[in-house]
Amino acid sequence: MTPEQSAARGGAGARTRERIVDAAARVMERDGLVRATTKEIAREAGCSEAALYKYFRDKTDIFVHVLTERLPRLAGLLRALPERAGTATVEEHLVETVRTALRFYRRSVPMAASLYAQPKLLAAHRDQLRGSGDGPQKPAEWLAGYLRTEQRLGRIDPSADPEAAAALLIGSAYQRAFLSSFLTDPAEPEAPADLGGLGEAGDAEYARKIVRTLLDGLTGSSA
Repeated sequence: MTPEQSAARGGAGARTRERIVDAAARVMERDGLVRATTKEIAREAGCSEAALYKYFRDKTDIFVHVLTERLPRLAGLLRALPERAGTATVEEHLVETVRTALRFYRRSVPMAASLYAQPKLLAAHRDQLRGSGDGPQKPAEWLAGYLRTEQRLGRIDPSADPEAAAALLIGSAYQRAFLSSFLTDPAEPEAPADLGGLGEAGDAEYARKIVRTLLDGLTGSSA
């Protein structure tokens, strides 16, 4: 095989993998994780089920890659946030974080909710996340790390609790996304988009308000 043929095969394989992840994201958002079978993902991707296992260990592995590659990059943002400490303002960084968390949870909560109806699948998913060092607890941990960095720089009150502050911000974003998903009726696509103020249209203002309220407790003034 020539280098050109080898490169072409690698390129084709990468494209197939991308197509599978895209298809899995569509199916999981539409049907939930439990009903998103590998057969349905393969059908959506236009390939055989066997092709899926050339790139992924199982459906849980596909789900993890959908979360990390196809949803708003919450993990990437939070991991990089400590390096941005001392730049711009704490408020700007936190507003960006809350808005990204809202986008992430709006898409991931409906996907993952059906896990709780399948204890074995939930256990397998939990074990896989433990093995990779990831999990739903990580966003709050990463955000707390950023807040501790800002605290060392003197931009956050030394008596403030970074872990509690991170839990409040990430938890509020998760709750808003959950309520929005719960109140959305798929059978009524023409229902009011604001969902009583919980729709995406209100996310920017919500992020500003929740961060401003928290910062008043963290710093007593704009940071």
